Amino acid sequence: MDQVRAGMTVRIRRLGADPGVSQRLREIGLGEDQLVRLIAKSSSLICQVCNSRLALSSAVAAQILVEPVLPARVA
Repeated sequence: MDQVRAGMTVRIRRLGADPGVSQRLREIGLGEDQLVRLIAKSSSLICQVCNSRLALSSAVAAQILVEPVLPARVA
């Protein structure tokens, strides 16, 4: 997740942190298949998950594998 630019929405594919950290991330809403929007990026990452904003250290963010979510096309 550390490669994501501010403003992007991504889907979490895998948590690569140790089991304790991965479980805590799931408890706060950062589980597999969850959509996350990166709000700001500096020494920590500010993410929007559902209606909450969370701060992640860059070390933890580097252990979250994500994929970009393409904008919906309007017909």
